[in-house]
Amino acid sequence: MRLGQAQRATYTVQEVADLLGMSRNNAYRAINDGEVPAKRVGRRWVVPRKTFDTWLEDCTLPEVA
Repeated sequence: MRLGQAQRATYTVQEVADLLGMSRNNAYRAINDGEVPAKRVGRRWVVPRKTFDTWLEDCTLPEVA
């Protein structure tokens, strides 16, 4: 596997927002509220891919009446 084809270990906040179908501001809010797992690296927030994928699989959706 070449370096260009390697999968990154983290998502950006914008990528998380896109995956969750929300705005970037709401993604930052969810991260700051501890709803979405993320790590601070310097001034940037990064979301570990494996942690996020596991978190997303474990999320339960509210039942629709």
